[in-house]
Amino acid sequence: MKRMISLLAVAGLFLAFAGPALARADIEAREIDYTEGGVVMKGYIAFDKNIKGKRPGVLVVHEWWGLNDYARKRARMLAGLGYVGLAVDMYGGGRQAEHPDDAGKFSSELMKNFDTASARFMAAAELLRKQPEVDPDRIAAIGYCFGGGVVLNMARQGADLRGVASFHGNLMAVKPAAAGAVKAKILVLHGDDDKFTTPEQVEAFKKEMKDSGADFTFISYPGAMHSFSNPDADAYGKKFNLPLGYNAQADRKSWKELRKFLKTIFK
Repeated sequence: MKRMISLLAVAGLFLAFAGPALARADIEAREIDYTEGGVVMKGYIAFDKNIKGKRPGVLVVHEWWGLNDYARKRARMLAGLGYVGLAVDMYGGGRQAEHPDDAGKFSSELMKNFDTASARFMAAAELLRKQPEVDPDRIAAIGYCFGGGVVLNMARQGADLRGVASFHGNLMAVKPAAAGAVKAKILVLHGDDDKFTTPEQVEAFKKEMKDSGADFTFISYPGAMHSFSNPDADAYGKKFNLPLGYNAQADRKSWKELRKFLKTIFK
């Protein structure tokens, strides 16, 4: 009897730890190449292969570090929710930054030449629409830090998306939204202690959205710093002496808000 109880306990522990991994066994994820402006872009797509029929697609735009494992993880998480997640390569060639100086250079170059950034984003959106698992009329985008700034600026330019969500993203406008220009619903998930964004920038963003007539929701998490959703933020902050920090509570709450947002816009 004791032996049987011990075996059952071991089996229970196995299922407790293996359960999430087994649940992910149906997720197909792979690298996917596409080209824009003569540059090969190294994307990453994920979807649940057991779901029948077409489903919504969600673009994932990476932090200023480039398309790394964190953005890929979010694409897989979206696949687990029943969407097709496509992690976008904004830098080209799968290029990643190892140091903030390089990350700042890569990201600022694109934001200063936003026509290139826009073209790369739209190339990824077109790729996603063409996937056999995707309903081309139901496309959204989410972005983290630099990527949050990208998706917000695409919405400002009237990109044909159901919605965009920014996690601790840059709120500055490449070109402020004109009245009636924003088609996508907007969700901003912001850390109240984000040292990269000033209170004045927050208020300016809210005013811009109201003046343009955009349908937007702005949620701020007390005590949350920049990059609050990334578990690697503490290590990055310590290594490079940057005001970054992971906040598990804000991470959970913001992902919950995203799930509600996606359900609403894809009805």
